[in-house]
Amino acid sequence: MKGLYSLDHKFRTIGVENCYISEISLAELKYGVENSQHRAKNQRALDNFLTGIQVLPIYESIAVYAKEKARLKKAGKLVDDFDLLIGATAVSYHLTMVTNNVSHFERIKGLRIEDWTR
Repeated sequence: MKGLYSLDHKFRTIGVENCYISEISLAELKYGVENSQHRAKNQRALDNFLTGIQVLPIYESIAVYAKEKARLKKAGKLVDDFDLLIGATAVSYHLTMVTNNVSHFERIKGLRIEDWTR
């Protein structure tokens, strides 16, 4: 949304119809809009970003979330709940997660990750 890393080119290359976002990510983005000094401008940017992107419900991801949270807790490598739900959503829908926080999310078993900022 900020125009960084030529992400608009990446979206066009893979096709926006192949892009998904978790309900949790959407909630975080909406919070960012509400917490900003330029709500109207940022809401337009968010609306533009979301055009054609499917929002995935987390219900199908709850079992993966619970299993991974228990495993990570036992290993002493917790991931915060929202991030774990986002990662669990990608795992449960068999999708690749795009993030620049690879070291954080790679703790989630079975999560395929790509960093588009490199």
